[in-house]
Amino acid sequence: MNKRQAGFTLIEIMIAVVVIGILTAIALPSYNGYMMRARLSEAFTGLAAAQPRLEQHWSNTRSYAGFDAASLQLMPQASANFTYALTTGTASAYTLTATGRAGAANFVFTIDQNGNRATTSVPSGWNASNNCWVDRKEGTCAQ
Repeated sequence: MNKRQAGFTLIEIMIAVVVIGILTAIALPSYNGYMMRARLSEAFTGLAAAQPRLEQHWSNTRSYAGFDAASLQLMPQASANFTYALTTGTASAYTLTATGRAGAANFVFTIDQNGNRATTSVPSGWNASNNCWVDRKEGTCAQ
């Protein structure tokens, strides 16, 4: 009796490895870009949410100064990827800054009293913008 062996040949296994390699080469950069946009949205949310609180603080005190006082607890809470600071806070102007750390290192986003958004620092390979918050390497603005 001649018994036939079952299993995969070396060629079949190598083809499967090549297909997996091609899929990984395409999918991994897309996934990394998606994850970075998710991290950056933390900063966008924190800055946008602080803007109405800053305006409320101004209407109560007629000044943006003191908004970052720890006792008021008005500043956005630091997250794993961003810290927030009132870099300019005077009677008539403010600049609120989100500085990246960990997975979002080297990113710096700002918003001012006029609602002007800027990306003042980005990692190498990214394009910054003085007109918007950048969420993609090519400098595309977040909506």
